[in-house]
Amino acid sequence: MIYRDRMQEVETQRDAGNTVLTETEWMPLREAHLARLKPVIDAHLQRASLGIKHPVMDFLFTYYPYSAAQLMRWTPGWGVTLTGNIPPELAALKEAETTEDGWTLRIERLPERRRKALDWISDFLETTANRPPRFGCFGLHEWAMVYRAPEVRHPQLPLRLSPGETARVVETLPVNCSHYDAFRFFTPDARPLNRLQPTRDGQIELDQPGCLHANMDLYKWAQQFYPWISSDLIADCFALAVAIREVDMRASPYDVTGYGLAPIPIETPTGREDYVAYQQEFTRRAQPLRQRLRDACNALRNAGTG
Repeated sequence: MIYRDRMQEVETQRDAGNTVLTETEWMPLREAHLARLKPVIDAHLQRASLGIKHPVMDFLFTYYPYSAAQLMRWTPGWGVTLTGNIPPELAALKEAETTEDGWTLRIERLPERRRKALDWISDFLETTANRPPRFGCFGLHEWAMVYRAPEVRHPQLPLRLSPGETARVVETLPVNCSHYDAFRFFTPDARPLNRLQPTRDGQIELDQPGCLHANMDLYKWAQQFYPWISSDLIADCFALAVAIREVDMRASPYDVTGYGLAPIPIETPTGREDYVAYQQEFTRRAQPLRQRLRDACNALRNAGTG
């Protein structure tokens, strides 16, 4: 914990762009990052080598286009100088420079196309953060993805209810999905049932902080700016995404008890109450991560115009 606290302290000092970490300071940070993720990554790679599917971890390494190796790579982020023996993976980064003063990321090496993406993501995070959270979707997006479909998206997983019972859940509960990347997988019959009709271009107008997928996506936005975003923040966003995806699948129409995940039966009033409680907790957990990510993006924006 002391190392993570130190890394977050470094994040808050980053704006000046002159934080210096000696090898005795940054090496434990790098080791703590690797130790934190290694059990999760090792288990994922072991399953993959045996051809064993997993509804949580497989999603996080396929839906999000970042490999386990990418997640394990450590970076202090922008605005930090490292002294001492620099690891080969950092020394090889085209965004970095090593001089007699040490290793550091050079803001002038942030490509113009990435600067434009940075502007959009920063504004998007702020807009989402300022929008009031909504908690009335009950995770029906996964149900809408199998609604009256001849095949299901995850054929290795059995459904908890019959196809007819599953359809009735979708038809009798309000479908209020605001997240485009969930809505785009709805079946054709389910799309008209959604109160909203999200589009990619309109994502910034609809994403809101109570949405499980919007909070999972913090991992996507953080990872997009490796190595400029600290690995501690990336790993924190990943940990939240894992917890959210577990609830996502527990509240789905699929039976995931074989993976140690007890169902959240949103077809019942108690299940819906439980789902809302999880949404509220994830909204609370995501808030400081969204703020840290916004701060990191804004620091890069300000450095690029200074």
